[in-house]
Amino acid sequence: MTTIGIILGTTRPGRVGPQIAEWLQKTASTREDADFELVDIADYALPLFDESRSPRMGDYEHAHTRAWAAKIDQLDGFVFVTPEYNRSIPAALKNAIDFVYNEWNNKAAGFVGYGSNVSGARAVDHLRHIAGAVQLAAVHTQLHLSLQTDFEQYTTFTPSERHEAALQQLLTEVITWTEALAPLRRT
Repeated sequence: MTTIGIILGTTRPGRVGPQIAEWLQKTASTREDADFELVDIADYALPLFDESRSPRMGDYEHAHTRAWAAKIDQLDGFVFVTPEYNRSIPAALKNAIDFVYNEWNNKAAGFVGYGSNVSGARAVDHLRHIAGAVQLAAVHTQLHLSLQTDFEQYTTFTPSERHEAALQQLLTEVITWTEALAPLRRT
């Protein structure tokens, strides 16, 4: 069965991202067309990129890189959950993406952004460009959540029903593209 990783893209103390990722996983778990796994980059304690060789070589010298590479390699597609920090993605997420290369190739990616002013739209836009650089196929539908309207007092996630349909469409696209790209991953 296809396995989609829900990548929680922040390591910040007090982060609200886990609430979104858990809602996404709970919603996704009702589907029968894929399995979903929550992957919190904080669990991997990746330092700033410290490999001496390019990730394209796939020759990782550090155990933390090998563990991260193994996790990304075993997943078929992804949904990234990212906050917007200073009009972009968190440094921890960019660093985690940069640690590996081949493990991302020919897989689909969907995006859930959140933030204050534009609900994570700029972070998602930047993440789309980064995804293309590691040969991830970005799906069309994306979800944007506002800290002002989708959270109580900016801290407690209270998703509205209108987000459910967009999330289901995003998941359908990620699964469909993931399956369509599968032959490329087998070569």
